[in-house]
Amino acid sequence: MGPEAIYPCRGPLPRLQMRTWIEPVVASTQVASSLYDAGLLLVVKASFGAGDSSNHSASPSPRGTQEDQQQKAISNFYIIYNLVMGLMPLLSAYGLGWLSDRYHRKISICVALLGILLCRLGLLFKVLWDWPVEVLYGAAALNGLCGGFSAYWSGVIALGSLGSSEGHRSLRLIFIDLIMGLAGFCGSMVSGHLFQPVSGQSGKGLVLTACSVSCAAFALLYSLLVLKVPESVAKPSKALPAVDTVSGTVGTYRTLDPDQPEKQSVVGHPLSLGKRKAPKNIIALLFVGAIIYDLAVVGTVDVMPLFVLREPLSWNQVQVGYGMAAGYIIFITSFLGVLVFSRCFQDTTMIMIGMVSFGTGALLLAFVKETYMFYIGKVFVILQLSLTLTSVVTSAMYNEIYQLTMEKFVGTCFALSSFLSFLAIVPIGIVACKQASWLKYADITEK
Repeated sequence: MGPEAIYPCRGPLPRLQMRTWIEPVVASTQVASSLYDAGLLLVVKASFGAGDSSNHSASPSPRGTQEDQQQKAISNFYIIYNLVMGLMPLLSAYGLGWLSDRYHRKISICVALLGILLCRLGLLFKVLWDWPVEVLYGAAALNGLCGGFSAYWSGVIALGSLGSSEGHRSLRLIFIDLIMGLAGFCGSMVSGHLFQPVSGQSGKGLVLTACSVSCAAFALLYSLLVLKVPESVAKPSKALPAVDTVSGTVGTYRTLDPDQPEKQSVVGHPLSLGKRKAPKNIIALLFVGAIIYDLAVVGTVDVMPLFVLREPLSWNQVQVGYGMAAGYIIFITSFLGVLVFSRCFQDTTMIMIGMVSFGTGALLLAFVKETYMFYIGKVFVILQLSLTLTSVVTSAMYNEIYQLTMEKFVGTCFALSSFLSFLAIVPIGIVACKQASWLKYADITEK
């Protein structure tokens, strides 16, 4: 499959058409985010008293009370930080989306990128002038007031949908996800190496945060000065349209173009009168499964950075970057999974495969004692085809559980996530069984 399948608008004006590509914005923004995430963790750790050799030698126990206090301080910081990052976009994301739909498609992207840049600048100033870590709460609030990731990503999806034909729109969106994952992987791989003092012990993290700011600034300037809103290539048709999916797949990556009417059939076959609306109990089961699974995913992702900093792993800055890079492989596996597995399995089957893989990986992480065991657990975790939901309460809850149990059994949060992942399979499995019975009944009635 050539580039024309993803960018069908190629013609006599390639330079103008290249200006409609959103991929440079996605790549630079994600590199900035991956550098920022690693830098934030390492800077906060250093601010609360890094566990250097002198501190460990003075501690009365192998674990050390100073390390436990540092872990609690970092955990408390992330509780407040994640609350601010999760709640503040609720005040502005919807309004930015409305302005983008009414006036200009780039409004939500540009404003959100401005907030991302301000947030990265906050971390840079904290490193440069040794400001207190509380300044980062304000930087997170500015990011949220500018729409945060919600406004940014909705704008990216809208522009990506407009610049593709109906037949290739799904592939374009998957390709954008792949670009995002590859950019995050590259940024995380180099983040630990960039977190080095400029001279002696001063300026530690300055190069890393400066690179993050530079990438965020490039994304904002590119969006303002270079990026053009593509013209919609979709052509109205009197025939009943089919759900836009990757060729050969079963109901995956539906069209996200807000200007197009809702599709009413799947894989080219019109829905029968009895199947146009899913029963309420099926919708409820899907919601229950999604919420339970989201509790497991959010809790694991939020606690994992703290887990790798303490014993028995005690990772350094380079290992932290490598560990974060491993998490971005999910975008590559999702890309391959949608193209390959969706040709053979229904959506519910793929969801259950992802839940089982995540639950298995979380269970392995609960008993990690060596670094290689962490990456074995990661292999299972990154196979998930996760549902994208936001859970602010989960982050605070898991951080509190981690603080309460880290001295007795540090893997409690991962064991809990594993249990919730397997528990979430129950409602999804019921939906899959009902789907199978519906398909069997439809075949009988057609015959």
